[in-house]
Amino acid sequence: MSMVFAQLLMGVIMAGKTKRAALVLTEDQKTMLEELSRSRKAPAREIERAKVLVGYSDGISIAGLERLTGNSRPTIYKCIDKALAAGVQMGLKDKYHRPQEPEISDEDKAWVVNIACTKPKDHGFAAELWTISGLANFVSEHAESAGFPRLAQAGKSTVWRILDENKIKPHKIGYYLEKRDPDFDRKMQEVLMVYRDVSIYREGAVHDGRPEPIYTVSVDEKPGVQAIGLTAPDLPPAPGKYTAIGRDYEYIRRGTVSILAGIDLHSGHIFANVEDRHRSVEFIALLKRLDEHYPPEGIIRVVLDNHSAHISKETMAYLATRPGRFEYVHTPKHGSWLNLIECAFSKMSKTFLRHIRVGSIDELKTRIIKGIDEFNASPVVFRWNKFDLEVV
Repeated sequence: MSMVFAQLLMGVIMAGKTKRAALVLTEDQKTMLEELSRSRKAPAREIERAKVLVGYSDGISIAGLERLTGNSRPTIYKCIDKALAAGVQMGLKDKYHRPQEPEISDEDKAWVVNIACTKPKDHGFAAELWTISGLANFVSEHAESAGFPRLAQAGKSTVWRILDENKIKPHKIGYYLEKRDPDFDRKMQEVLMVYRDVSIYREGAVHDGRPEPIYTVSVDEKPGVQAIGLTAPDLPPAPGKYTAIGRDYEYIRRGTVSILAGIDLHSGHIFANVEDRHRSVEFIALLKRLDEHYPPEGIIRVVLDNHSAHISKETMAYLATRPGRFEYVHTPKHGSWLNLIECAFSKMSKTFLRHIRVGSIDELKTRIIKGIDEFNASPVVFRWNKFDLEVV
């Protein structure tokens, strides 16, 4: 028998012979320990220790506690001694201890984070993003030459802990939108001022305070609406057999159409043309429709983006034939979310365009126009409600 083992065994025997005081629990403490011992969510070690403390307070012997919990005698003694010395809560917890100083220094971690903040392609690899295993392999291969020998044996778990500590996830992409329009704030304020003006004149564009009525229309295009056809008839739901409509996985692409639309911000009425393309000629057709709809003495204020069809030579030539009739208010680049017609397009996508299947392009056009007519039967006025931005 080795000397170390003999000393350990002697320590256990002497610990067993040591007379320990009884553990007296209050009613609240006992209730808490009993509930913890039956818990399904608490850590397993705390559940076992709760059983030990409850059993010891009830007078169960150490041998009985061994059989009850399956723990060794030294483990049971340690739990009881902590509870007797510092209270029940201390008996349930592990003592904080650090057996040795960490071997990975802050400089080591900073080097790993610095590598993680680069791309694999910067180091001659084909990949765009790091994987944890790929980063760990790179770190272990280059640690010695970089002056961080401790990291030469670092594995994925070590690298992951360093990254997690610094909230770095080099294997993921978080998208953002760069403001490429230097006048973004000014144009945004112009659009919001138009919406504020519309909210003031809720009853319509005509008001005694204005020499001429102003009608505000939000305009844009929704291109690429697909005409998708069925390869087999849909199967209707059947009680006890089909809970939903059955549809064949395969489909037929019949082409696409574009919806050129404008919404009257006073009334909610939607003007829409469904075209095969969205060029200047199609956009001019929508402007002509607006011109015919509103009284000739009014100004049509159009909120729209900088699409080429909106500012082309053909469009400008048409506007020149109607001087003072149209007033453009441009949204900034990458600011389509400022255009309220997008709310109407979103509503279309969630209602009659959702899961739509047609037999031809013409059928798709007909059904889109029918869906917009249904909207206009019960128009919804979309309003911008937040105007807490300073005008610049």
